[in-house]
Amino acid sequence: MQSYPKNEDVAWVVPPQNYADTRPAIYSIPEPESRYLTMRDGCRLAIDVYVPQSPDKQTSTQTPAQFPAIVLFTPYYRRFKLKTGGAGERAPNTAKFRDFFVPRGYVVVVIDVRGTGASFGTRDSFRSPREREDSREVVDWIVKQPWSSGVVGATGISYLGAASDFLASTRHPAVKAIAPLFSVWDTYTDNYFPGGIQLKALTQSYDDLMVALDHDRRDMLHRFVYYANPDFDGPQPVDEDPEGKLLKDAIHQHLGNFRQTEFMPEFRFREDPLPYDPEFSSATFSPYSLAEQIPHDVAVLSVSGWMDGGGYMNGAISRFLTLSKNPRHLLLGPWDHGARIDVSPWRTSQMADFPWLAEILRFFDHYLLGKNTGLDAEDPVHYYAIHAEQWRSAPQWPPYDKWPDKTLYLTPNSVLESFPESDTSHQDYHVDFAIGTGSGTRYERIAAINSTEYYPDWQGRTDLMCSFTSAPLRAATELAGHVVADLWVSSSEPDAALFVYLTEIEADGRERYVTEGMLRLLHRRVSPCPLGYQTTWPFRTFSKQDALPLVPGQFERISVPLLPTAWQFQPGSRIRISIAGADKDHCGQVPHGRPPILAIGTGGEHGSRIEFPFHPFEQPFSINEAMR
Repeated sequence: MQSYPKNEDVAWVVPPQNYADTRPAIYSIPEPESRYLTMRDGCRLAIDVYVPQSPDKQTSTQTPAQFPAIVLFTPYYRRFKLKTGGAGERAPNTAKFRDFFVPRGYVVVVIDVRGTGASFGTRDSFRSPREREDSREVVDWIVKQPWSSGVVGATGISYLGAASDFLASTRHPAVKAIAPLFSVWDTYTDNYFPGGIQLKALTQSYDDLMVALDHDRRDMLHRFVYYANPDFDGPQPVDEDPEGKLLKDAIHQHLGNFRQTEFMPEFRFREDPLPYDPEFSSATFSPYSLAEQIPHDVAVLSVSGWMDGGGYMNGAISRFLTLSKNPRHLLLGPWDHGARIDVSPWRTSQMADFPWLAEILRFFDHYLLGKNTGLDAEDPVHYYAIHAEQWRSAPQWPPYDKWPDKTLYLTPNSVLESFPESDTSHQDYHVDFAIGTGSGTRYERIAAINSTEYYPDWQGRTDLMCSFTSAPLRAATELAGHVVADLWVSSSEPDAALFVYLTEIEADGRERYVTEGMLRLLHRRVSPCPLGYQTTWPFRTFSKQDALPLVPGQFERISVPLLPTAWQFQPGSRIRISIAGADKDHCGQVPHGRPPILAIGTGGEHGSRIEFPFHPFEQPFSINEAMR
């Protein structure tokens, strides 16, 4: 039995901050060179280039003349223009990378993707194939510059992270390492349609944000905290356009961009093509579709957090699993989207304080500079266990072998038991379309809403659901990975949605949201994983061909994976599993206007169970023994 000391540094041979201390900032950050690059079709892209400068001009000849480049492809403005006399960070989307990497000897290149910022062109989707080809041409230009060492890496948060996947898939020989941060692998399930259910509020919010930016609607920007500076004066023109005449023409072209509210409903099924383009589907703007195009010598660092939207952590894990022939690393922390907030209820500070940029620096130093960083001596996987408030490391994902005794059973009288009920039984649940999860959830941040507290009002919410609760635990018990609800369910309607929630009820009665999973039952069929899309949880195609209505009143066995987490349940706590059929605050009704009656199997041939990736913590108890 492995025991975890309380030392937070135990997960690393060299903790990230210790490594950062060996790499002090020695260069200054100049004002960027800003210019247009002309693409193959004549579209001009605006770029900013930050080349490290020696603060002592007298010794500039003694410093390296060439540097590796880190590229960031953004639709959120490479840089804002400020009003006369205005103040504030002009590059809120990328400044942290500029400020950390340029002083340590990297050129940082930031590009407005076509149809955004000061770039020309229109957008036919987000992460369009046109942008992928643009990224190849940008790297062609980079390696020809006198400051270039001929080696390129890519990173960025969310959209920018997925853009680094697409850049790697171009097979450009200069690209040696990518660090996709808080970014999707599959836009359909990781982002807009988790479990096949559309996140309705997200679609509208993202559309509003892109109109505000792409159309230069400054009257709308105040809605988004990241861009609410009243001194922002639109996108910064490039150096050759000081009066902004070219910028005005570029913004006019942006009026032809796609609209997210009209675009996303076209993809009700995964990989279902657009009616006007049989080659274009949700796979087209999802990195998994090009996994086989990423060369095996490209190093990959995937980073996400346990509250990173409705599936970004799945994206990070699937990328890690799929690119098994690449040098690869996985970092999963107690974070929301972009690691802005520490989401643990037991956090010591609201803002995330882990030095994750230092971990990315070590990664790039290792693979772009060829430095002896000691990275080879580290486990490839690092993750944070909430409620234990400790980092862990592991040689693989899942982080440890599943224990044979890891199952809890739904039984009559709303009890979660260690052993199944022998008699066939079920529990009826009338779905209430008025049930929601509130506005302090994992979904708000990906809709650009300024979230700082997570599930603060969870107390009592699961009392309105079909809930099953265990006896108090005798020992601390920890899980890491995907909990899977293996349920027998019948419905009064030919379609329904299942929302499954995991809660820790502490000894004093305080209820703590742990994680959740959702599934539209039309998509209940499980399939083998394709080679380019590996998972450790039940895989579904979400295709039109595999979609099948239910037979009302007929029980079926349905597997619902919950979003992954690492969480330590404390002695005296009880474990609760709750089932609902709606989340009005984030998802539409399934089926429309027909709240179904669900029957949940609780014994015998319809016995439902929950599979936990438990690891007994510090005590030699199985989960059954821990509950006795």
